[in-house]
Amino acid sequence: MFTIGDFARHGRVSVRMLRHYDALGLLRPAHVDTATGYRHYTAAQLARLNRVIALKDLGFTLQQVGEILDEKLDAEELRGMLRLRRAELEAEMAAAAARLTQVEARLRSIESEGLMSTEDVVVKRLPGVRVAELTAVAPDFEPPGISAVIQPLYEELFRRLEAAGIEPTGPGVARYEDAPGGGILVHAGIEVSAAPRDDDGLRVLDLPPVDRAATVVHRGPMEAVLPSVQLLARWIDEHGHRSAGYPREINLECPADREEWVTELQEPIA
Repeated sequence: MFTIGDFARHGRVSVRMLRHYDALGLLRPAHVDTATGYRHYTAAQLARLNRVIALKDLGFTLQQVGEILDEKLDAEELRGMLRLRRAELEAEMAAAAARLTQVEARLRSIESEGLMSTEDVVVKRLPGVRVAELTAVAPDFEPPGISAVIQPLYEELFRRLEAAGIEPTGPGVARYEDAPGGGILVHAGIEVSAAPRDDDGLRVLDLPPVDRAATVVHRGPMEAVLPSVQLLARWIDEHGHRSAGYPREINLECPADREEWVTELQEPIA
């Protein structure tokens, strides 16, 4: 048998925590010396301790942990619960990373106020282009909401194009407009030379030319596009123009490292 100190060391918990588990009936000592009150544990009890800690880390209360253990939770069921919790934590980490990216983008916008040159903005005519696209609605035009919609759209678009035997002939073209029922209508497209079609949501259509658009090249992930978008806005305002719609996004380079992405923003002006 182990003393409570030795058992705590092997179980990577505190002696105080073991006493607390004993008081709650979660993990009773195998033996208590009636003369001294010293608690002793067996190595076999480490299995129950591991379950208590794992369930507590899953977010269960200690009362719930006791109820689960009393029902003889087996190892496979516990593994399933741990896998589920791991997936939840990974989702939380991804969401936190996305929020951090947005905070950094806002900070860069603040830090660059009055410093970023608008000389990089170019006004040009956009030719008409034929694209294949899929469409869905995002709740708003904030980068996280757009990314959550447009990334699955592009994955499905490439799958559908491959199945249809349609080869892309140019860069990706993302465009946006107000959705009739609220939110943003997201069009995830790519240049193709196939014949026009409208097949179960997959559309091949011709986008008309745009007479004048203010354009700027954004480098980096689209989650950090805010400074480039606001640069365009300042240029449009300073030069007495009016925005005539949401900017298109032309994906010029999309390597595996998203920090190396190159995207041209094209905002129609009047």
